[in-house]
Amino acid sequence: MMQDKHKQRQQIEKFIRKMPSLSTTVGKVLEICSRTDASPNELNKVISLDPVLTGQVLKLINSAYYSLLNKITSLTRAITMLGMNTVKNMALSTAIIRTVSSTNKSKVLPTAQFWQHSIGVGVSAKLLAIASNLPISEREEAFIAGLLHDLGKVPFGDEYIEVLNLARKEQRPLLEVEQELMGIDHQEVGLMIAEKWKLNEVITLCVSGHHQAGEVAEVARRQVAFVALGNMYINILDIGYAGDPFPDVAGLEDLLDIAGLSWEEYGAIGGDVEKEIEKAQIFLQI
Repeated sequence: MMQDKHKQRQQIEKFIRKMPSLSTTVGKVLEICSRTDASPNELNKVISLDPVLTGQVLKLINSAYYSLLNKITSLTRAITMLGMNTVKNMALSTAIIRTVSSTNKSKVLPTAQFWQHSIGVGVSAKLLAIASNLPISEREEAFIAGLLHDLGKVPFGDEYIEVLNLARKEQRPLLEVEQELMGIDHQEVGLMIAEKWKLNEVITLCVSGHHQAGEVAEVARRQVAFVALGNMYINILDIGYAGDPFPDVAGLEDLLDIAGLSWEEYGAIGGDVEKEIEKAQIFLQI
């Protein structure tokens, strides 16, 4: 039986407090990349002090996800080729996946299925960003924002099964049922985690606002719309599982409008989604 809402919130807050912080290296990487005067050399210095992270970045770069022609063995070359922003996002996503996978979470959302869904949304958001001609430097951010959009579901315990069952039985949006039964939803919890980890504004708004794209700050509204549209797409295609098989498609027109996409463009990514998901598996393997 669902316990009282106040207790639920307290347990979630406690879980988040106990979640490990991101490594000092990742913290420094985020700090460097947030400065306008930062140089690739500074980024190279910080990452190369962390052999594990260096290895992960090089493994990602040489994977099918980036489909580069020649093998890259130096970090400096990687940063030059892919840009600081992409390397920052790689470091961030691998650190978060590793941190989340090591936290003891409920088995209500099976980990493998959860990340399949998340990868699918990341890939779809990036393909939509490409379709709407978003600058290259920002496309990778759409992938990361999609990959992390459901972070707020991680701290939910076994009682979450009641939420999932009711949402499925009554075919209602998950957010609505979370609020009703738990008094808190995964967007709000996602915001707490994003603040703990000091994620940037765009990613934070995608994690905490992907079900209300029209209401988020202008600075990230378009990115949030890519993630929301990607989320619907993956739910409809039934790839992975994050507990929300009945997306609220009522706002689809508005989302396409915010994203600057037509129905045709939205539907056209279908041919690439599966292929890109296959390539993006590398993010879960390092």
